[in-house]
Amino acid sequence: MPDTPRLFGPEIQAAIYLRGLSGAKPDLPTSFAELETRAKAELTHEAFAYIAGGAGLETTMDANRAAFLRFELSPHMLAGAGVRDLTAKIFGVSAGAPIMTSPIGVLEMAHPEGDLAVARAMRALGLPMIISSQASFPMEQIAKENGEGARFFQLYWGKSDALAESFVKRAEACGCKAIFITLDTTILGWRPRDLDLGHLPFLRSKGIAQYTSDPVFRAMLPAPPEENALAVAAYFTQIFSDPSLDWARIAKIRSWTKLPVVLKGIMRGDDAAKAVSEGYDAIMVSNHGGRQVDGGAGALAALGPVVAAVAGKVPVFFDSGIRCGADIFKALALGASAVGIGRPYVYGLGLGGEAGVKAVLECLLAEIDLTMALCGCRTLGDVGPGLLANS
Repeated sequence: MPDTPRLFGPEIQAAIYLRGLSGAKPDLPTSFAELETRAKAELTHEAFAYIAGGAGLETTMDANRAAFLRFELSPHMLAGAGVRDLTAKIFGVSAGAPIMTSPIGVLEMAHPEGDLAVARAMRALGLPMIISSQASFPMEQIAKENGEGARFFQLYWGKSDALAESFVKRAEACGCKAIFITLDTTILGWRPRDLDLGHLPFLRSKGIAQYTSDPVFRAMLPAPPEENALAVAAYFTQIFSDPSLDWARIAKIRSWTKLPVVLKGIMRGDDAAKAVSEGYDAIMVSNHGGRQVDGGAGALAALGPVVAAVAGKVPVFFDSGIRCGADIFKALALGASAVGIGRPYVYGLGLGGEAGVKAVLECLLAEIDLTMALCGCRTLGDVGPGLLANS
């Protein structure tokens, strides 16, 4: 993993302009709006609906973007930011920048290589990935493709504690350096785009590779999953959801692993304070990209209060709504230690596989680097609330 500074912005920007001298344009759009438009045109209706959609009227998705617009940058001039250092440490793992891919399931809907392509791209970029419980390939296969790259594992904790334990132990064994427990999806939200198509990918045996490859899950079945895929998918839907999950049950994870445990999906200061008092190692402020609760607050609006409630005792990560480098900068300025990227990299995957993921992440790297330069920041430590006009 890289531990020396790179000038991502000038390097990536110059490469695009130099190619332009021979008439070449970027393979993928550099703006999120154009990227999403192209993905809508090229992906299947079902794939685009699953990736782009949100809960209910999608007002939480709108709130995510509105929250970013409420915070405006106030750059410092003449700060001598000719060289920037974006390198970060996340649970002792070196990263080229405080950026990781958030866990998104059923990536095979976007591209046949799904998580494998993401794993290779993130290894090449020197950035961490979070492997999803709903991945399209077993975590061991994803880890092999990721090689020496940095990786974490996201856990959906369903009805079976034994299955959750098996997932955690497999993740530790294949080199994941932390466990992110997703708290906001103990039951699927109301998602009209998927409902109107009558399409739930899990019932079509997509996005359940972690389960069909798991010895505990396989032992629950009356017959091997290879013999009756529909029955297996139906059984998965019966054990996935468990809204009765509580603080007492998730505390069991401490007897399963010594890896750091992150609680993902916290949007309230009191929940954050409870997580700290319970001894968890980090928090990820997230509303699942607006996919779970309609009418919710924008995730960025929750970041400041959560950071205040944590009071520096544990790192706070952030995802939901990031679309550009300025968004990353704002989240870091409000106290996030690192951010997760969601829909943008999945559109890149759908349009270009591994190369598409790299292209999207390189644009984000370039833009956050240039934003730091233009705001007078030489290191991540220089990025703080004083650079927000209305923090």
